[in-house]
Amino acid sequence: MLLQNKNAIVYGAGGSIGAAVARTFAREGARVHLVGRHAANIEAVARDITEAGGTADAAVVDALDERAVEEHAAGVAAEAGSIDVSINLITRNDVQGTPLVDLSVADYVSCVTRGLTTNFITARAAGTRMAEQGSGVILALNSGSSHTSPLMGGTCPADSAIDALIRSLAQELGPRGVRAAGLWAAGVPESLTPQKLGAVNPAMATPEALQGVLDTLDDLRMLPASPRIQEIADLAAFLASDRANAVTGTWVNATAMFPS
Repeated sequence: MLLQNKNAIVYGAGGSIGAAVARTFAREGARVHLVGRHAANIEAVARDITEAGGTADAAVVDALDERAVEEHAAGVAAEAGSIDVSINLITRNDVQGTPLVDLSVADYVSCVTRGLTTNFITARAAGTRMAEQGSGVILALNSGSSHTSPLMGGTCPADSAIDALIRSLAQELGPRGVRAAGLWAAGVPESLTPQKLGAVNPAMATPEALQGVLDTLDDLRMLPASPRIQEIADLAAFLASDRANAVTGTWVNATAMFPS
């Protein structure tokens, strides 16, 4: 198994991608520490993992709360003995579908602030302890839109900021044995619903709009179909494993598209 005897913290484990990653990490032998804001969601994932024979703990933590994140990371390190993997899969509440000239300042910068803040807080909490132990992997995920796309609101600068954070972490923590890398994943079909699309763009909150988005994404891919959620989770498990020990300071394109 790829992650045998590893201790992994999955931030945002109650979401669709977070839950898939958590289950895959557990399947690959990791003890998984699930973190989210909604107890029911992460506890359901923890039950799935334990019923399948894995090991999982669930903790309600707001990743915007520095003290809470630090206390949780300290508790994991003390109880488990190490933090080997930290992955941030927390949603940013991006606002899309509106031209920039019609977008409010708050809607433009909120996902940048939220995404960069939660990634920095969680990476710092894990990275401090990984540097002390001389090993560890910090992972992040975004849509790979740092080079800009139309009608994406603050998504592009948010992605760019997190891209840069991961590369900086890799440079600073690499000499201490810590790797940092990211995954680009855009429009994973199983993670999309009319409700989720509506939260980003109110005009898209219908089954017909969702199908239109999925068809458009399929047409944009270089491969016959969009990457599936399990493929994203499997890639995350590989990047977290010792088999990827030479991979740091970079982002892996799992969009099946040229990065925008």
